[in-house]
Formats: sequence, structure tokens, C-alpha cells
Amino acid sequence: MFKKYILPAILLLVTFSQKSFAQNEDIFGISEKAKNPKSESGVGNVTRNILELFSLEISTGAAYHQMGMNFFSENPGLYPLTQFQNFENPLDITPENPLRMTGGDWVLPLFNGGVRVNLFNILTIGGGYGMEWGKLPTLEGGDFRFPMEGPTYKMSKTYGTVGLVLYDAKRRQSFLKWKYRRYSSNNLYMQSELRQRARQIYPWRFILEGEIGNLKLKDAYDPALDQPNNLYEPRLAVSPDPYFGMGLRIERDFSEYTKMFIKGGADFRKFTYSSNDFSEIQSLTQNLYGLQVGVAIKIPGTKRCKIQGCGVVMKHLHDGIEYRGSGIFQLQNRKIGQWY
Repeated sequence: MFKKYILPAILLLVTFSQKSFAQNEDIFGISEKAKNPKSESGVGNVTRNILELFSLEISTGAAYHQMGMNFFSENPGLYPLTQFQNFENPLDITPENPLRMTGGDWVLPLFNGGVRVNLFNILTIGGGYGMEWGKLPTLEGGDFRFPMEGPTYKMSKTYGTVGLVLYDAKRRQSFLKWKYRRYSSNNLYMQSELRQRARQIYPWRFILEGEIGNLKLKDAYDPALDQPNNLYEPRLAVSPDPYFGMGLRIERDFSEYTKMFIKGGADFRKFTYSSNDFSEIQSLTQNLYGLQVGVAIKIPGTKRCKIQGCGVVMKHLHDGIEYRGSGIFQLQNRKIGQWY
């Protein structure tokens, strides 16, 4: 009678041991739990988890900008308005029918640096500081030209961003599950294929991003005003209203802490241009279409392991605290084929 309970007892013991083993650590000492303490104290652990949400980034690029103006003035002579060659056509403008003038040129280079916060892999918020150097175009409309103040300008900006994550590794897994929904759960081959594809590392992330900020114009002036003992007053100025921008950001992860990104988008800005005697102004618009390339580094919340003799290169535990075994430029939990 005792013998017939031996086999069930052994099976129960093996099953319980396997479950307990899977819930703790594998043979390498790698914890598979969702969250591990990163510090000995509770405050330190919270601080490190918060720090890991932040990333620092820097980018550069180029853009093409188009400027436009609906010109009207009762005293056109107060502006640098000239005709091409046909001096017989008078300037016929009214408040209801202004002279539409446009022009464009390149902005090169662009530099941006900032910080970004990842919120649950759904939203990103951030801000930063940027600089740009560009050429001011000569506006043209009909038979008339409107040369701008100077040949070049320099402008700084402070900005904030909000991004919506459109597609990443998590959304890819959800898409794969939806794609394989037509296969029965008893179809072991297709279910195995689904699991393999879902486990693959997907390093891409697509983010729709909005931007708002303030501009400060520098080194844009009328050369005629730049004379000794003259009071310098710029005629081209930035509108007090903030500018707005929209763009698509594509990120590629190289490790859990480093990534490269490309961002393309458009900024919509406003300027003012004063007459010679500063008695009236004209409103200008600038649409800037740019492309930027940059790198971002996430602040590591997990400390680097410095215990002598520990050769573990993946994330692992010492006395219940999580440590990194590799630098931030390497994958922390590398798999077969990712060691070099």
C-alpha cells in the first residue's frame, strides 16, 4: 500500500522543485523577476528607478526654410523694396490685396541638446536648448524684391516636446498576436513560430512628436545700421508668440541604455520687420523643414558590479541587489550570437 504512493509523491516533489527553481534564479544567478532592488535603501532604490527614466541626447542636422510676407504699407519707401527691371508697373496694393512675397534658403547646421523622460513606453516628454545658423532669403513677389537685413542669422531656442509612441517592441508583440489569431491554439507549429518571433529583439521605435518653444534671434542686422557711434536697433525680430513644430522620430536601440535616432519634421514660426523709422512693422512667417540625427544615453539606474572575482557579464544579484556586469554601450542580457 505504501509503494503506490511513492511515484505520485516523487512527481509532486519534482514539480514543486522545478517551480520553485524557476521563480528564483537560473544556474547563472540571473534573476528573472520583473523588479529587483537597485540599492540597499528604499529611498535609494526609488531614486535609481526614477533616474532610469531620464535620457540625455544631442543631435545635429540641416533644414530648408521658407519665409513669407503679405506686404502692405502706405509708405513703401520706408522698406528696402526694389523692382526687377520693369519700372513701369506701379506698386498697386491695398489692405485687402497685399503683395504676397516669398523666399527660401538653407539652415546649416542645427544643434540640439536636451533631456527626455520615458513614461510607461507610451509617452515621452522632454526639453532642451538648440542653436541654428542660416541664410536670410530675398523675398520676391510680382516685379518686386525685398532683401532681408543681413546675409546670415544665428538663432537660439529653448523648447519642450511631447511624444506619442506609435510602434515599438511591445506593440510589435501585440501586433503579432493579433496577426496569428487565425491559427488554432492546437496548431503547435504556428504557436511555436509566434513565440519565437515575439522573443526576437526588436530595436526600433517610432514616435510622433510635438514641439513648442521660444526663439531668440542673434547676429541678424542691416549692414547699413552697423556704423561707428550708431545706436544698433535690429529691424528683424522674433514674434513674442511661441513657435510650434511637429515631427516623426525613429529610434534604434543598441543596448538598454544607448540609442541612435533620426527626426524629421517642420517648425512654424513668426517674425516682425520694422520700417526705417520703426513707425510700422510687417509680419513674416517662417516654415522650417529639417532632418536631424542624434544619439541618446539613458541614465543607468543599476550600478556596475565591482566585486572582485565576479565575472558575470549580465545583470545579476549580490545580496539581493541588482548589478550590471557590462557597460552601457553593450546589451546587458546578451544571448547566443550577441557576445562580441
